[in-house]
Order: sequence, then C-alpha cells, then structure tokens
Amino acid sequence: MKVEDQIVFTAKHGEWKVANRLIDMEDGKVAHFIASIANTVNAKIPEYLTEVMNVAGIMSLAEEIVGKDLPEAVVALKSPGTARKLGALVFEEDKKLRKHLTDVAKAVLVREVLSRKVPVDYPEGPLSEVKIMFPFTEDHVNFTAFHLSAEHGAWRAVRRLIIDDKTPMADVARLLASINESITLKLPVYAGIDVEGIEAWFGEFKKVKKAEIPAVVEKYRHFQAENYAPAEFTEHARVYALRKALEKIGLPLDVPAKSLEKYLEKK
Repeated sequence: MKVEDQIVFTAKHGEWKVANRLIDMEDGKVAHFIASIANTVNAKIPEYLTEVMNVAGIMSLAEEIVGKDLPEAVVALKSPGTARKLGALVFEEDKKLRKHLTDVAKAVLVREVLSRKVPVDYPEGPLSEVKIMFPFTEDHVNFTAFHLSAEHGAWRAVRRLIIDDKTPMADVARLLASINESITLKLPVYAGIDVEGIEAWFGEFKKVKKAEIPAVVEKYRHFQAENYAPAEFTEHARVYALRKALEKIGLPLDVPAKSLEKYLEKK
C-alpha cells in the first residue's frame, strides 16, 4: 500500500492535547508546519524533566543571569560556577549519570535565559488545537514525517511513545528532544536556509576562550539573515545563527536527546 506524503504531530497527555497534519507538501508550507512542531515540543520539554531535576531551581538561576547584557549573560552561562550550580539541581548521585542530566539542564537554562534577550523560537508559534483524530486512544506523543521528494530525497521519520503509568516522564522529554533534532536537520532544506553560509559566517572562531565570547556574540549581532534565507524565513535563519554561535562557544540551544537516552539506559 502506498503511504501518502504527510507530516503528522499528535500529543495526548493530561491537559496537553494537540493534533494536526500537513498533506500539502509544498516546501514553504512544510517549513512553517515543522517549525510550529519544533516550537511546540521545545516549550513542553521542561515540564517533563521535573522528576530528574529541579526545573524551578533552573528558572531561578536564569533570573540571576538574565539581568546581564547579552555578552555577559553568555559568559555566565558558560562559566564553571554555573555548571556547578546546575550539577546541584539534578537529582542524581552517580557521577556519569549526573553529567548527562547536567548537559540537559544546561540546555534548559540557556534557552530560558536567551529567550528573554533574542529569538530562540521560530515565529510561527506552537500548535495548540486538535484538528484531526488522534491515531491512538492511549496517551501518547507521535511525530510522523513521510515525504518522497525529487528535489530533497526521502524523509521518513517516526518518533512515537505510548505513555502509561510506568513511563518515565524523562522519556517523554527525550522523545520531544528527538523530534526537535529531526526538525532542526530538515527545516533548512525546506526553508532554503544556507546553513553552510551561516557556518562560514562564524568560521573565524575555532576553540573559543572566555575572552573571545563577546566577539562571537558581536558577530551574531551583525548577522544579516536576509543574505542566508528567503525573506519568508529570515527569522528562522537568525535562530540557526544563534545555534551556531552558541555551538562555537560550547553551549547548547537545544536539549540533547542523546544525553537523556544515555541517562535512561542506565537507570
């Protein structure tokens, strides 16, 4: 049976109920739709981490940093002192497992602090309505992408989790982070974002030391997004530029699914 080209996102858990599908696979429409999905999952991840870390404590730590100007805030996010504070906010004694959770906590903190200063989400907003029937009666999160494109090749992705009383909430966070990572790879393809050009814009920076962080931030501030994406997607390109700048500094904009996966494997 031929599978129809489509992208589907559904989530049903407690008060969270969203369901939508895209079947018009024109590039721009795909880009806008998956950007909305990324916004949706990123907003929900912290809610599913409260069993493994003190998310309220991370938000309090963000308040300590957010009053600084942007370069100073990024320096503070990268500092060993902040890393120690984050380590104390995760609920894990094992050193290796604590490292995985601290990496996750750092991404939550980075996104929270920077969201008060620069755009960290895409401009579409999150999905918030139930527009199609849920594919499962059980609580779940489901992301399915199937698109055979002559121009872009095949995209086949399934990220799915049925949620019951035994499901660790951190496993839901892992799935949401994995969906975001899949979209992060594909959005530039459909939005026409020049990721190689963005990489080249920051190409002068290699191993960035503390004293060089303000220069990376300044480079980001001077990023001309209109040179790296169609007008419709310049704000998306700006988020990719932020992601690349942070990568050069050694900070994550996105919660790493692999860290949660490794943590859950050992628990």
